Amino acid sequence: MKKKQRATFAGGCFWCMVKPFDQWDGVDSVISGYTGGHMENPTYEEVKQGKTGHYEAVEITYDPDVLSYETILNIYWQQIDPTDDGGQFHDRGDSYRTAVFYHNEDQKKEAESSKLQLEESGRFSKSIVTQILPATTFYPAEAYHQNFYQKNTDTYEEDRAKSGRDAFIKQVWR
Repeated sequence: MKKKQRATFAGGCFWCMVKPFDQWDGVDSVISGYTGGHMENPTYEEVKQGKTGHYEAVEITYDPDVLSYETILNIYWQQIDPTDDGGQFHDRGDSYRTAVFYHNEDQKKEAESSKLQLEESGRFSKSIVTQILPATTFYPAEAYHQNFYQKNTDTYEEDRAKSGRDAFIKQVWR
């Protein structure tokens, strides 16, 4: 049995990034938070204002015997617009950029290979701009952000619907 592993992704609003991973067998937890910045213990307001350099991100703890990192990467790519370097959908700014944060050299290689395959697939007419970066300290977001899709279903569904994310996913992936 392999030890539990972590995967960390920035894909715009972290509320929209929890549910797609949370529903898979082998996923133990999906935590909303902040990573990649220069300030310790940032708050949501600080990150949103763009003062900290952090990305909104999710940290996934999973069992690699049940769910491979390759599968997790495939789930990730199908949640984002990897050609948008200004944010994601209606969420704009640096904190909403996309990135894969790798935790070891194997994840780095798999992420780079996965990105290259997506680039070469011809699925997108523009270049893939999602960065592959080393994981840094991950700060869990405030409690009210955790499992938002479960605790605030109506607000989550309304925000997700107006974001344009689902329309994009349907057009590009289905």
